[in-house]
Amino acid sequence: MLWWCDSCHTPVLANVCSRCSTRAREVMITPPADARPAFPSDISHVNRVYSEHFGVPLIPPGHIVLLNKVPDPDRMEEIIVGGGVVGSIKYLPGESRWEAIPRPQASVFMTPRRKFVVVDNGAVPSIQQEGASVLAPGLVEIEPSVSRGDEVFVLDEERAVVAVGRAKVDAKEAGNMERGAIVRTRRNFPSNCTRGEATWEDAVEASAGVLEEQEAEAISFIRDVAARNPLPVNVSYSGGKDSLATLLLVNKALGKVPMLFADTGLEFPETCRNVEEVSREFGNPVVRARGEEAFWKAFQVHGPPAVDFRWCCRTAKLNPVEKVIREHWGECLSFIGQRKYESFRRMASGRVWRNPHLKSQLSAAPIHHWTALQVWLYLFRENAPYNPLYESGLDRVGCFMCPSSDVAVLRQIEESHPLLWQRWSSRLEEWQKEKGLPDSWRGEARWRMKGVPVEEDNNC
Repeated sequence: MLWWCDSCHTPVLANVCSRCSTRAREVMITPPADARPAFPSDISHVNRVYSEHFGVPLIPPGHIVLLNKVPDPDRMEEIIVGGGVVGSIKYLPGESRWEAIPRPQASVFMTPRRKFVVVDNGAVPSIQQEGASVLAPGLVEIEPSVSRGDEVFVLDEERAVVAVGRAKVDAKEAGNMERGAIVRTRRNFPSNCTRGEATWEDAVEASAGVLEEQEAEAISFIRDVAARNPLPVNVSYSGGKDSLATLLLVNKALGKVPMLFADTGLEFPETCRNVEEVSREFGNPVVRARGEEAFWKAFQVHGPPAVDFRWCCRTAKLNPVEKVIREHWGECLSFIGQRKYESFRRMASGRVWRNPHLKSQLSAAPIHHWTALQVWLYLFRENAPYNPLYESGLDRVGCFMCPSSDVAVLRQIEESHPLLWQRWSSRLEEWQKEKGLPDSWRGEARWRMKGVPVEEDNNC
């Protein structure tokens, strides 16, 4: 899924770099392995989390960084620098904070000033080869700020990193121990890392061949589907990166077609501006399906939508889209920026389908097989006007209060868009008081769980 060129210091979409023609090496990351570029705000966030804990930032200037979201109760992202996974950041909702979880490879880019222990060189082989814990007899030094439960680096007597793990005791307690575990070490898959600066322009050049091939395949697919289904054509445009890439491809394959925008009334203002900007730049007219009024009427009956009670998609999106399609075209062919790496449900979805709740729309996904990195490199190559929300740390830009969002994301939106969030919070508070619910229902984002399962709609 992901390769790295150690000569150009960039990710590559194939095992040969188009920029320097050298063989790239495969990078092992956690499935579903849908890594995305880290923008400057992402890098600043990672460095802030690592600096607060270890006293130094993780990522040096000028390096290309990828983030890979991995399965977690809330949110956890692997950090790929120099062609290897150097660590992760994990959000702890109960403590309202991010935790730095390093791998030994982080030592290629940083030397910890805090949260470390030093072990006798004689203990190093068992720690590295057998995954042994750091025991009291082998402890040479423990940095004074270490507390029970902290992530720590394990160093040898020459101050080289030999392992990482979690402290079992406080520094003060460790100093009085003659036996017992000080640090429970953690084994990680080995990962190579090389230092070297590069730009995203370099990365686009390194994957030039793959980008050309995938564009040609997608354009061929679009033309074939349109020829076999003589219906009015549009692009389902959400303001997100995937629908933008799809719009570019359809414009190249068929010419200018309408942008079908499901305006739920719960969109970020940046998203609405992006819709208008893209329409002006490329000359694609916008056809809006408005769902705000229907959403708030349904809210009065059902309360807030939840992960397991997503009445919102059908109410604020699918039903209004169905109505607009029938009014404008009767029936249509919509090209949609759906990718199989977004969810297990979409992994099993076909490339052409009809949503049972949206029978007037035949849907087709030109970028079904693309990864997030493929999409981003394509947008960078095309110099496309993507939604600026991505540069603020969001990886998805749908409804701002989507119940499927992680608590980490909701907390970020609460800070970045206080007026939007206040509007939503006020509605939640009204429902909370009406139903006699505890403050934790709203304050801890428990409104996201209803306990009434419903089938996820394919277009949401």
